[in-house]
Amino acid sequence: MTPEEILQVEKEIVLTLKNIYDPEIPVNIYDLGLVYEIDYTPDGTATIRMTLTAPNCPMADMLVEDVNQQVAKVKGVKSVNVILTFDPVWDKSMMSEEALLELNLL
Repeated sequence: MTPEEILQVEKEIVLTLKNIYDPEIPVNIYDLGLVYEIDYTPDGTATIRMTLTAPNCPMADMLVEDVNQQVAKVKGVKSVNVILTFDPVWDKSMMSEEALLELNLL
């Protein structure tokens, strides 16, 4: 794969993540700042390092599974690894300006 093709797959992954919503907050997980890192390798592996708004989130399993399933549908992705981390701990400063506006926090 060329660097441009890898970049295109990564852009598609971001667009996919922007269509996955936290079940308790009406904002997508990407703009919420829950996605810390996206690593896509030419062999088709997408690794998503992400967090949750709270470590005891009752919807954690559902959200991780949704990320797995949706990212796996991106053309060029053959496998998905979701790494759930709480370092650093999420806070509202990680939200995009768009998310802050949507939640009337600006």
